[in-house]
Amino acid sequence: MKNSRGQRQDRDQNSKENQMKTVTIRLLATLFIAAVTLGFVPAAVAQNKGKPASVAQVVALDECDPFSFNLVLGPDFCKNVSIGILGYTTTFQDLFAQAAAGTPDPGWDFEPDVLNVKQGTTLSVVDQGGEPHTFTEVAKFGGGFIDGLNAGEATVPECAGGFKNVAVAKTRIIQGSQLQVTDLSKGEHLFECCIHPWMRVKVEVK
Repeated sequence: MKNSRGQRQDRDQNSKENQMKTVTIRLLATLFIAAVTLGFVPAAVAQNKGKPASVAQVVALDECDPFSFNLVLGPDFCKNVSIGILGYTTTFQDLFAQAAAGTPDPGWDFEPDVLNVKQGTTLSVVDQGGEPHTFTEVAKFGGGFIDGLNAGEATVPECAGGFKNVAVAKTRIIQGSQLQVTDLSKGEHLFECCIHPWMRVKVEVK
């Protein structure tokens, strides 16, 4: 049985480990925010006689496991190196299993889920995940073009045909890239990923 000195040393060691974890998480968060911010700088270039463009930011996130995804889909398909090191990933098999069970992995997400913007605002969508996504406008939320990830929902017309459909291909974003959506009319606009259709955003333009 440890004496009081030994117990105190254990507590000190645990405290140091927790502090290191906190510092690591804060550092990663800072780097992530900086990367997103820098990614949107070009979109804010002055327009209309010097008036700054109004930009709303949307970030695509995922937790693909590089090993299992690349084993099935090919080298460098999933590039989630940083979170892979930390163990915050989902395997290719588990992603499909969770979708089939009707509980799609929440690590695949657009942030924010809801946006309220003024007419004339540009949506800048950046893929900060590890694999490709689409940011496709749909009339109604539903399934994408991969049946195994649709959780029982029917494929929406806007996603039909996958990347063979030019309209879908134009909305594709790959890891680290950026897509801009402009000239949205007033009213409600719905966007989803045609690959991972539970990734959804509702945009209200006023």
